[in-house]
Amino acid sequence: MESVKTTPDDRRRLQVLGVPVDACRDVSVAAVGLHARGGGRIVTLNAEMTMTARVQRELGDAIATADLIIPDGAGVVWALARQGVRVVRSPGIELAWSLLAYAAAHGWSVALVGASPDVMERLQLVLPARFPGLKLVMCVDGYRPTQDWPSIEQEVQRLDPDLVLVALGVPRQESWSQRVRPGCSGLWMGVGGSFDVWAGTKKRAPQWMGRLQIEWLYRLIQEPSRWRRMLAIPAFVWAVLRSGR
Repeated sequence: MESVKTTPDDRRRLQVLGVPVDACRDVSVAAVGLHARGGGRIVTLNAEMTMTARVQRELGDAIATADLIIPDGAGVVWALARQGVRVVRSPGIELAWSLLAYAAAHGWSVALVGASPDVMERLQLVLPARFPGLKLVMCVDGYRPTQDWPSIEQEVQRLDPDLVLVALGVPRQESWSQRVRPGCSGLWMGVGGSFDVWAGTKKRAPQWMGRLQIEWLYRLIQEPSRWRRMLAIPAFVWAVLRSGR
């Protein structure tokens, strides 16, 4: 099986079911390298997003134009392995956490956008305590009324933070970042439910479930209403098998 042999921050763009994904040696190094080259958008790709992107043009475009697309889901890693490319699964929540640590250590400014007001309030206490020196220049929950968003977008563009973490859910966080980021120089990354986990309002799957690549089952147990969305997983597997790769 082919390994990815690149310089530390290099990326090799591949495709899974027509949706792009990057193979790189170390996603954290790749992200920091992207910041050094003027920033960009980071997307975390899993099976569900892949299937959605194939039918929702807006999400597909947001992914295709991203600067770094990491293999967040086990399904994507498996699909790449069928192409003869070995990559390590890179959960977006872990990359975002490592970027917060890097931001605190290197004086980066950070903006948080999304989640509920309670979660955002909690994060403003939890994150600076966990990362002394962290510069939170903007913290905006995702429940603001429609009329507030133009001024929010103008403010984040004016601040131009080094790191913008967006927890508005898929596909909104990807399309919002694609639309608002132009002209900015930092890293913009959709983080899904990461804010809820960091704030302690939700729990991440135990490590043993991660090793068995069944974190999706833990999420389904926590949120049974997700069952329809989970149907994308067997559909993804079938589509990959049918593709012959």
